[in-house]
Amino acid sequence: MSGWSNRSSNTSYTSFFMVGFPGLQESRTLLVLPFLCLYLVILSANTLIIHTVATQTSLHQPMYILIALLLAVNLCASTTVALTMLLSFSTHFIHISLTHCLVQMFCIYFLIGCDCGILLVMALDRYVAICYPLRYPEIVTGQLLFGMVGLAAARSICVVAPVVGLASRVRFCRSDIIHHFACEHMALMKLSCGDISLNKTVGLIIRIFNRVLDMLLLAASYSRIIHAAFKISSGRARSKALNTCGSHLLVIFTVHSSSISSSIVYRVAHTASQDVHNLLSAFYLLLPCLVNPIIYGARTKEIRQHLPTLFQKARPEGPAEKCSSLPSQRELPS
Repeated sequence: MSGWSNRSSNTSYTSFFMVGFPGLQESRTLLVLPFLCLYLVILSANTLIIHTVATQTSLHQPMYILIALLLAVNLCASTTVALTMLLSFSTHFIHISLTHCLVQMFCIYFLIGCDCGILLVMALDRYVAICYPLRYPEIVTGQLLFGMVGLAAARSICVVAPVVGLASRVRFCRSDIIHHFACEHMALMKLSCGDISLNKTVGLIIRIFNRVLDMLLLAASYSRIIHAAFKISSGRARSKALNTCGSHLLVIFTVHSSSISSSIVYRVAHTASQDVHNLLSAFYLLLPCLVNPIIYGARTKEIRQHLPTLFQKARPEGPAEKCSSLPSQRELPS
């Protein structure tokens, strides 16, 4: 295939061939089933919790709305990654234009940024709910919630736009083969020719600044929350507050630890194969989308107690149930 050959550094590729897990060669088709099952589990789990929050009036409160919004972002992120991934596994390669690649890169990092932003809004919501419980209804209004989520999305755009904008100006003449299942920044930069030190520096500074800022804000918020929770006189209320915060902290740990560990290994483990780096990328992109609905579904009592009701409504009535639902002879009108 002529498109796979290297090109002169005077020109730049405008389309690429994406090959996920290149070291497996023909065995890549064996990855379709496990990753398809993983995606279907992610799709089902996130949709179930979102549907529960949407249909149960008692869950139409800021905390549960934020949980549903977080899982909706997870659903979009996993779909953005999984569809391209499964297609790259089922065929020898995917032909993708540079524009499409940059759009996917923007979507992936934008959704990850929204994920982190919503976690910050959750921390603020819990801070007000536990530290100022009497003023919670007047402080955390729908308008404030909408504004904070909008601010989180705007921050994500401001963070991602410079990285993608700089990537669009790079000349790609080293190769037209992306050895990855998604258009991640470093996977695309490996194909560049010329100086990309600015791209790497801007990407690293933005990533470190956001991670450090988020961790400082989250640490400040939850330290105050935990301190206030232990001052609550009622043991039951204290236990409920700590359990709710525990769920959020587990999600925060999952999101940030998977991203940070992948970033560290990517920069440190230079001897690791491309397949290992791709596996780590799949880990940090898909693991939070899988774990988050499980954490909230299992640990949030108000959500968990509504799940059996949904399954009972979805289950068709059997003959015995239909008979039992009919009025008895005494109940029949005369």
